[in-house]
Amino acid sequence: MIRKSLAALSFAAFAPMAAAQSVTMCVFDVIGANGDMYNMVKDYALEMKAHGVDFELRPYTDEGVAVGDFNSGQCDAVAATDLRTRPFNRFTGSISAVGAIPTYDDLKTTLATLAQAKAAPLMEQGDYEVLGIVPAGAGYLFVNDRSIDTAGELAGKRMATLDYQKDAIHMVNHVKATVVPSDITNFAGKFNNGSVDTAYAPAFAYEALELYKGIGEDGGIVDYPLAQLTIQIIARDNVFDDTTAQKSRDVAWGMYGQAMDLIQRQESAIPEEKWIRIPDADIEGYQEMFRENRLQLRDGTDGAKKVYHPKMMSLLSKIRCSSNPGASECTASDRE
Repeated sequence: MIRKSLAALSFAAFAPMAAAQSVTMCVFDVIGANGDMYNMVKDYALEMKAHGVDFELRPYTDEGVAVGDFNSGQCDAVAATDLRTRPFNRFTGSISAVGAIPTYDDLKTTLATLAQAKAAPLMEQGDYEVLGIVPAGAGYLFVNDRSIDTAGELAGKRMATLDYQKDAIHMVNHVKATVVPSDITNFAGKFNNGSVDTAYAPAFAYEALELYKGIGEDGGIVDYPLAQLTIQIIARDNVFDDTTAQKSRDVAWGMYGQAMDLIQRQESAIPEEKWIRIPDADIEGYQEMFRENRLQLRDGTDGAKKVYHPKMMSLLSKIRCSSNPGASECTASDRE
């Protein structure tokens, strides 16, 4: 009897553990496998191993190709910016609504709220589910002339605009600038060679995409977040059970601090003289202009398409008014 028990214990000690679930993920990073975004996703994948998921990561430097391969079934999941993943989930895709999250504190509150289990139903849309959201940094306006520091100065200027980003196109038209259709692979080149006057990107692009070349001696970066960009991990709804999907969102939220450390290092590395500081007196005017555009893009009015999800607009309005209750929008009759 003792021998049998010892044999059973010995067998159990050397028996293989239950096989991990194997999942392929297309991962966009403009730099490729050496980029910060890809390495962030690698850290996420490593954490998920402890929860029984073994990710096979496939790097892509072209975001459109990454999403296309996900659509065609070559990957079970995709990690890309919310600008590209919005069709899979309009709610989480509205995080990057123009001017909707003016501070990183507001962003932290937003992502903490979305990581809670009670938000899980909103992470599903059709056949897709959001498995995690990680900050990619505020998007700023890069200009080749420092005099372009107000909305009025943008009139007639050529702006590199992602041709699939309907809200950006609407905003560019609103300020009477000229849309120059671009994509993630060529907008930097257009700005750097002078084909456009302005481009929109997070701080990492200053070095990684050499946008300092486009800025030159006369340009700069307007220090006001036009939007908060995020990396979103999207999978088909049947890839994970509900428990594993929520654990995935927990893991992604746990990486918030790591992501923000990276973003703040990138922003701090930009020379002070390259920033164009906006007077406080001008900021309220910008905020109201952005709000008008968000309402149009929520409701599909004034020639805009319905882009933003009403529930996300309402959530972000509550977060802004919690942190800045004196803002005029908080008592507006048409509050989001």
